Amino acid sequence: MRLFLNRLYDGAAALAAFFMVLLLIAVLLSVTSRVLGFNVPGIDMYAGYMMAAAGFLALAHTLKKGEHIRVTLVLQTLSPRVRHWMEVTALVVAAVLAALLAWYSVRLCYQSFQFNDISTGNDATPLWIPQLTMAIGTVILLIAFIDELVLEWTGQRVQNTSAEALHNE
Repeated sequence: MRLFLNRLYDGAAALAAFFMVLLLIAVLLSVTSRVLGFNVPGIDMYAGYMMAAAGFLALAHTLKKGEHIRVTLVLQTLSPRVRHWMEVTALVVAAVLAALLAWYSVRLCYQSFQFNDISTGNDATPLWIPQLTMAIGTVILLIAFIDELVLEWTGQRVQNTSAEALHNE
């Protein structure tokens, strides 16, 4: 199960990186088209879709690597027992919020598909297509929070801390 979950998080991160590359290409194409005087219809909308896809698909991997913002200043002062229960409480709240976000993201995607909702821009893209990456990303984030909660509850959670805090300027 652990191997599957790690591959899921890494796969979502790889897909997010792919969308970041596509975003770069879209922005370069947009700039080039303006300089050279030709129009690529909907390129700005597609760049926005790719940015949202990259952001949502990277959420779970970022969580698992310990790169989300944490209040470590407070947590460091607590006893191990109190810290454990604070972590469990925070992860339960985060999982509930992630579940709500995932539920409404999937629901929005489904309703856009059901009603054949299209973008108002000149690209006329069916909105369920870009919304699908948001729905997938939020569901994977929910899985990651539940995974972290189970690991914390069973005492197997390894605290990945960002090295950025060590870089004092």
